Amino acid sequence: MHDAAEATSLLRDGSILLGAGLFFVLLFRRLGLGATLGYLVAGAVVGPQLLGLVGDAESKIGIAELGITLLLFIVGLELNPTRLWKLKKEIFAVGLVQVVACGLAITGVVWLGARFSVPAAFALGLPLALSSTAQVLPMLQSSGRLRTPFGERAFSILLFQDLSIVPLITIVAAMSRNPADAQGPPGWILAIETVAAIGGLIVAGRFLLRPLFRLIGNLGEREMFVFAGLFTVIASAAVMELLGLSTALGAFIAGVMLADSPYRHELEADVEPFRSILLGLFFLAVGMMLNLHAIAERPLFVAGMALALIATKALVIFLIGLAFRMPWRGALALGLLLSQGGEFGFVLFAAAQSGQLIAPEAASLFGAIITLSMATTPFLMSATRRFRAEPIAKDQERDGPTADGANAIIVGYGRFGQTVGQILAASDVPVTLIDTDIEMIDIAGEFGAKVYYGDGTRLDLLRQAGAAEAELICFCIDGDQIQPDTVEAVHEAFPNAAIYVRAFDRRALVKLKNSPARYVVREVLESAVKMARLALDGLGVGEGDIDRAEQMYRSRDKERLRIQIETGDLRAARALVAEQQPWGNDR
Repeated sequence: MHDAAEATSLLRDGSILLGAGLFFVLLFRRLGLGATLGYLVAGAVVGPQLLGLVGDAESKIGIAELGITLLLFIVGLELNPTRLWKLKKEIFAVGLVQVVACGLAITGVVWLGARFSVPAAFALGLPLALSSTAQVLPMLQSSGRLRTPFGERAFSILLFQDLSIVPLITIVAAMSRNPADAQGPPGWILAIETVAAIGGLIVAGRFLLRPLFRLIGNLGEREMFVFAGLFTVIASAAVMELLGLSTALGAFIAGVMLADSPYRHELEADVEPFRSILLGLFFLAVGMMLNLHAIAERPLFVAGMALALIATKALVIFLIGLAFRMPWRGALALGLLLSQGGEFGFVLFAAAQSGQLIAPEAASLFGAIITLSMATTPFLMSATRRFRAEPIAKDQERDGPTADGANAIIVGYGRFGQTVGQILAASDVPVTLIDTDIEMIDIAGEFGAKVYYGDGTRLDLLRQAGAAEAELICFCIDGDQIQPDTVEAVHEAFPNAAIYVRAFDRRALVKLKNSPARYVVREVLESAVKMARLALDGLGVGEGDIDRAEQMYRSRDKERLRIQIETGDLRAARALVAEQQPWGNDR
């Protein structure tokens, strides 16, 4: 009976939390305030502080912290060497200066304004230096600025902030006042253990994980990628937890291990739904844990510190932008865009509370400060648009950080796709290549081509590969695999990308003719015409007669195709074929 009641309670709590999250996220999205804020408010409303519909936030946040772990895994997947090298200055120079300068400045504000001890001020000020990746990236995407130099710089700062969560957790742990933490190993032993654990994970990734994913790819078991991806994240985090180290660090290293593998986009697409759900649950649980009574007792403190946080970060980032030779308008826009607190602040506040650096009331107060600062960002960007915005030139819309700056996505890298890809690359068009043939991927790698593993007809995988920003999507798959509904779905999801399709034969061409594809290419037509011309030339036929025969064939074939499309009957206009040859041709 107890187990049945517990299961019923879990289902009831789950339905209430998901329903509230759905309602508030849709509402806040409609208002332009972002999903993160919606989750936080939903958790606060249904939690014990207001309606009291759902309780036991502590146990729920323990499960939901897997969302943070998966988020760091995906951050690690983004860090392939090409991307790191391209953005090295923005990530490791601008990002480092921003985190250090903002962290120290806000620590000073907290120490002076709230009269906390120096360790407590550090434990609160350093997390507030981080901005909200979950809020800022969608804003950049919706405004079309993600692929501009401004968007690159903002993305690079956010990326370094995501990386800095691991050392910040270490700093908070080092300042811990918890006796249980004090009984742990000395710092130098912990550092050696950390390096050894990272080395062990890298070796495991090289000699165990990659062969595992290769085996799964050869078997064609797509659902096993989900299991293998989740196993990689959880096992890496568990190893670090067993050693008393950061689970977030373990997940991050797991992502980095696979960042340069052919399976990166497939893993991102498979893990992303779990990350989104668990991250949403994490914010719901944080909202439930907010001490609204403590906030209500000191509303002026919360509002004042939120204002001080926004002003301090905006000013410091503005000055950093000027120091790195940004135009003043762009530097101001960058400062306002990153002026809010971020989701990782909640994680670091929990670590500081566990280390007895801050009281639970302080964690709730500063959690509310982060929430309030996040709510102001859309309004700040809207209110200042006229005097800070700069025109975006068309030539700035390339070479952005997403999907390694690819302007074209080629699905299928066999004999047909290789020709298309190599000609595009010869014209300096950045290309992302996707295929499911493991042997072909390995061979392509030997010739220097980077081909990613995955089913390129899946919308989620195309989105991970950068289809939302790509100008071309070329389906070069062998056989009759591309159906009209696939092209319709891709066009609807990515309307800015021109779609080109390789058609296996006349039947496929007729089937796809009314699809939104920009052009459908019959794969053997041109090579067959070329052979026919060579054969006629070998028989001594004059070039003029060869041209006339080719023109006659093309015009009759085009007319026949038009009639077949209008009637939907492949046997239509057979007389046109009879005029050319005594047999039918469906090729």
